[in-house]
Amino acid sequence: MSPVPRFGRRAPGALAVVLVAVLAGCGSGAGGGWTDDGDEAGYVSGDRSVTTWDGDERTGPVEIVGVDFAGAAVDVAAWQGDVVVLNTWYAACPPCRAEAPDLAEIADEYADQGVHLLGINSTDEPGAAQAFERTFELPYPSVHDVDGAAVAALQGIVPVAAVPTTVLLDRQGDVAARILGLADPSTLRTLIDDLLDEPA
Repeated sequence: MSPVPRFGRRAPGALAVVLVAVLAGCGSGAGGGWTDDGDEAGYVSGDRSVTTWDGDERTGPVEIVGVDFAGAAVDVAAWQGDVVVLNTWYAACPPCRAEAPDLAEIADEYADQGVHLLGINSTDEPGAAQAFERTFELPYPSVHDVDGAAVAALQGIVPVAAVPTTVLLDRQGDVAARILGLADPSTLRTLIDDLLDEPA
């Protein structure tokens, strides 16, 4: 059974504690922290905590411009007016592999409602990333963030200290929620539904 997600608002000092807790995560290159099923094994890569921000507390808009692994241009600003889900990943990261089927399903499920998913990969060469996309039949693009510009754009607004991290943007492109670590699909759906229910 998945751990019960913890929802909370940003609080001074608390964020620093969370960052210290996740710095030893999957992004550190210590790949032994997860089983093939995405379960925790020895240490936590992101604590799977969920942070949400009310409308008047949100910062942004997030500006990410890049090229996906198929060579197509990506500009998150083009999706303002819709809900956007950003997900950091790399191919050898077990929790990234564990959540990929759920993300693919959610992308298909919400496509008709104007929800956009975008991966951000700062680690892999195109061959490895494209193999991952084919394996999990991802219906959405991922930015080939070789220069780290996309992650830097996020870091300026919301800390991204673990891989995977999932960030949700409201219709104005502002950060509305963040999941550190493996995303629970039911939690992600709830966050998306809440944003879709907000006035356009």
